[in-house]
Amino acid sequence: MSRVCIYHNPRCSKSRQALALLEEQGDELDVVHYIDTPLDSAALSALLQQLGMSARELIRKGEDTYKELNLGNPELSEAELVQAMVDYPRLIERPIVIRDGKAIVARPPERVLELYA
Repeated sequence: MSRVCIYHNPRCSKSRQALALLEEQGDELDVVHYIDTPLDSAALSALLQQLGMSARELIRKGEDTYKELNLGNPELSEAELVQAMVDYPRLIERPIVIRDGKAIVARPPERVLELYA
């Protein structure tokens, strides 16, 4: 049995669906409510590296905060985008699931099953 970590927002239907799929697999789950317990910049940067993604790829572009802070500005650095997600965790795409060292953004939620293939 593996240990699985999910960065979860219970208000998000996709995150709830992914969590339900994970619960069906029977692994031990670490559920991180990242809105209530935000990641710091080092942890988020490490997570981005594990995902193989840039901050720009992980950031939720449909959020009002994204537009208000003009985060679509191509001049912004990776560090600036990471800091924006640290300051405003709702900007982080969700859910993020880690199993056996492999991390994915589970959108659609069925992507979690890729971690079991």
